[in-house]
Amino acid sequence: MFEKQEIAVKVREATVVEIYKKTGKRYVPVAISNRHVHLSREDLDVLFGKGYELTQLRPLLQPGQYASKETVSLSGPKGKIDGVRVLGPVRKNTQVEISVTDSFKLGIAPVVRMSGNTSASPGGRIETARGSADMKEGVIVAARHLHMSAKQAETMRVSDGQVVSLRAGGGRGIVLEHVVVRSGDGHEMEAHIDTDEANAALLKDGDIVELVLE
Repeated sequence: MFEKQEIAVKVREATVVEIYKKTGKRYVPVAISNRHVHLSREDLDVLFGKGYELTQLRPLLQPGQYASKETVSLSGPKGKIDGVRVLGPVRKNTQVEISVTDSFKLGIAPVVRMSGNTSASPGGRIETARGSADMKEGVIVAARHLHMSAKQAETMRVSDGQVVSLRAGGGRGIVLEHVVVRSGDGHEMEAHIDTDEANAALLKDGDIVELVLE
């Protein structure tokens, strides 16, 4: 499966680079990010047992990252969502990424942040059959962002930290503004948006959108 994914990625990248060189228009593929959890070592031990190791279900496009077979439940003041996927590997701090729609169901204020920036964000409770972990902070709505390797960013003439827009065509075409470029080692060309944003524009994984400089 991973070999097929690698081939698809290379074909897709070659296509958008060729279009840019011929037309001057930049296009990038999108990935739709559903709600998920990144766990710290400490919380992984609490939720699944001391020394537990995540079981890889499938690799993600971003190097070294993967979806695991493990899922958890997420609770807030108003409700609970089961079957929230855990992504690996473990991180220094636990982080939960939800959509605005999810925030309404949970009763957790939607705070838009870049991944890793969880200071003073809302908390919540993560549960499994084995245990529970109460988070003082770490529940965010992920800010739109665009991953690129250093070489890809150079080719497309954008830089790490630059803010761009994404234009989606079709019957429900929209422009998604304030998309932050994240480039360098450990990144691969892919724009990340959440399920609310994708549904608004009828986008699905792998669709191509235009990158527009703000």
